[in-house]
Amino acid sequence: MAVEADGVPTVAIHTHVFARLARNAARVNGTPTLRQAFVPQPVVGRSPAQLRAYIEGIDPVNQRPFVQELLEGLTRPLSEEDLAGVSFERNTPRLLEPGTEEDLRRRFEEERWTDYLPIVLPTEERVAAMLAGTSRKPDELVGRMRPTNYREFWEYTVEKVAVNAVMAGARPAYFPVILAMAASGMTARQSSTTSWAAPAIVNGPIRAEIGMHCGIGAMGPYSHANVAIGRAHALLSQNLQGGSVVGDTYMGSIGNAYNVACTWAENEEKSPWEPLHVQHGFKRGDSVVTVFLGGWYTISGYGPRETWEQRFRHALAACEPYSPPIVLLDPSVARGFVDKGFAKKQQLIDWLAENAQVTAREYWDDPWTQTLIKPHAVAGVEPWASMWKAAPDVMVRKYRAEDISVVVLGGETQSAWKMVGGNFARAKMVKVDDWR
Repeated sequence: MAVEADGVPTVAIHTHVFARLARNAARVNGTPTLRQAFVPQPVVGRSPAQLRAYIEGIDPVNQRPFVQELLEGLTRPLSEEDLAGVSFERNTPRLLEPGTEEDLRRRFEEERWTDYLPIVLPTEERVAAMLAGTSRKPDELVGRMRPTNYREFWEYTVEKVAVNAVMAGARPAYFPVILAMAASGMTARQSSTTSWAAPAIVNGPIRAEIGMHCGIGAMGPYSHANVAIGRAHALLSQNLQGGSVVGDTYMGSIGNAYNVACTWAENEEKSPWEPLHVQHGFKRGDSVVTVFLGGWYTISGYGPRETWEQRFRHALAACEPYSPPIVLLDPSVARGFVDKGFAKKQQLIDWLAENAQVTAREYWDDPWTQTLIKPHAVAGVEPWASMWKAAPDVMVRKYRAEDISVVVLGGETQSAWKMVGGNFARAKMVKVDDWR
């Protein structure tokens, strides 16, 4: 920490439910004896008297008076153990000792290298076949990833990505898409307590080339390519960022089914508008994957019917303030919006941004806006500064237009739409063609 570097002693303070995570994070960052004190959970929504009782009470982890733990942590001289720190090898062995298929599968589960579904064992021959799906060298660095901003990055090579692609049951033709997702650095196994996932949208010719499905059941398990690519991204996120261990490197409170596989293809051929990648500056002939941080919520509806404006306003109000939506429209819904005057996709996005409103009180009564947006508001950054000063009952806009995405997919059997959390401002777009 900067204050420690300047000679100012510090003690990290956490709530007790994060004790294991906090101590492990200190260890992997080379400070296993970092001085830490703990108070009970929750903190948000407690009265001043309740919070004072935390401070005057017992540290629930260290089982000592909290103030004593704090004072001793600030004043006790550093020991030889404190100064020694820790270092360790972050690489896993390239090859395992030979064994039976049953023993190896059990080993993979025991080491938490799987998602507990059956895997394809990554033999040298199978990995070599996967590597034939790209012109990149096996030892070439693809990217870096970590489960949360408070942990160290891990680096990974083309070969390591190939191992996870084999485990997921992917085919070599899918490998450029998987490499592009890995290159984004966006993890599908975020450790946030909010249980984020990583929805991904694939655009361009690669969809047809490898048999990705974007029609009936576009979000469901009706394409080997869609499912295997999504699962490969999830597995590589788990294994190449230092693990995804419940209570240690994964803290999603209720979890998220999107963590298993969450890759979809846009139905460009049936869309009345330009596809996502063209909207953001790519050519229609480019193959691109967009990886979002989101997937926390899903809201569904039908239309546009007579009362579509009210229905969409209600849905937008229900979306999380910190996570703008990816609006997924069946082609019949998209054409319905064109009939209502939205000749361009941007017109619909602008309408969504304008009509995504809640009261200022409701907007700020959210843990994410309190934690991550309020500091910008207090510092005077717009539009949040004005929203922070607004009276509690004043309606405020939740999202900027540039944060919202509209994607067309589905098979026209019903005029259905969904909103899935995914802030475009935090998404990464990677050209798949660069990884062929």
